[in-house]
Amino acid sequence: MNLTNSVKMTSPMKAELAEIRIAGKTIYVPSAEICGRTVVVTGNWLRRATIKDEDVVEGDIVENPQRFLDELKRSPLQADIFIFSQKIPDVTPKYSYPFEWDNWAGIPITSYNDWWEKRLPQESRRNVRRAAKRGVIVRPAVFDDEFVKGIQGIYNEAPVRQGRRFWHFGKDFETVKMENVTYLDRSDFLGAYFNDELIGFIKIIYADRIATLSQIISKIEHQDKRPTNALLAKALEVCDKKGVKFLLYTKFVYDENRSSPLTEFKRRNGFEEMLYPRYFVPLTAKGALAVKLGIYKGFRRLIPPPILVSLRSLRSRIYQIQYPAKESSQDAVKEPNI
Repeated sequence: MNLTNSVKMTSPMKAELAEIRIAGKTIYVPSAEICGRTVVVTGNWLRRATIKDEDVVEGDIVENPQRFLDELKRSPLQADIFIFSQKIPDVTPKYSYPFEWDNWAGIPITSYNDWWEKRLPQESRRNVRRAAKRGVIVRPAVFDDEFVKGIQGIYNEAPVRQGRRFWHFGKDFETVKMENVTYLDRSDFLGAYFNDELIGFIKIIYADRIATLSQIISKIEHQDKRPTNALLAKALEVCDKKGVKFLLYTKFVYDENRSSPLTEFKRRNGFEEMLYPRYFVPLTAKGALAVKLGIYKGFRRLIPPPILVSLRSLRSRIYQIQYPAKESSQDAVKEPNI
């Protein structure tokens, strides 16, 4: 998820530049306003156009696709392919463009009690109770300088999490503040505190009646207190009171790996796989060829999933040698790209 601010600058192609973040790095990419949406273009050999912050926009992502495509083709973005999706719960494919099924990790919310009693395994309920017994207090937080310093302290605890370099490690105060200030008018922050120290937090962004977790992270030092489980329980409680119908948190399955620690964490906390169509619309001959060959998402998707799993394991072992300090536990989870 790229949660960003827009920066009005001019590029050689006379399009504005928008600030986005990919894998924790801030970059500036060509952008244009089309039918009330900010469209950004990434990629070199294949230029992919997407809706900026698609995951948290309000209303239909693309209201009139044909009109949208006509304007996109007339824009200075020179994109080869346009990628967009339908929003949960409207998941029946309604356009004739090429598409594939993507997935969210989601919790349909009928009530907090329903999630607690019917969706949450007994072990996870014990973890929430354990957090309270061990002194963890979860409460709404005000996004001020003190809270930002607490976030910075969590970020800078360890350079490696979940077997990969942690992209927020080492960021200064102003960077942390800038990257978390987006969508404050429709966001909630929840903090997990132990002896008044911030040891974990969640950021929730609301769009229509859907809530999206843009971040959830806790200190490794306090993993025995299960602050992440407590944060999720509080998030469900807050969403229920607001009348939210779905709580979403990145993908349920990455690269077809259904046994990953992140997928298992979500499963244990009541999330389920929610499928939705993602469309890949070619705009040029190059884009059409990429769709035909199945390389519109990059060459990485051509690598068989078992090989990707082996490569990730190798990477994890290398990082453990390079950074033999703290590592994340079963209740610490990988954050989305913001």
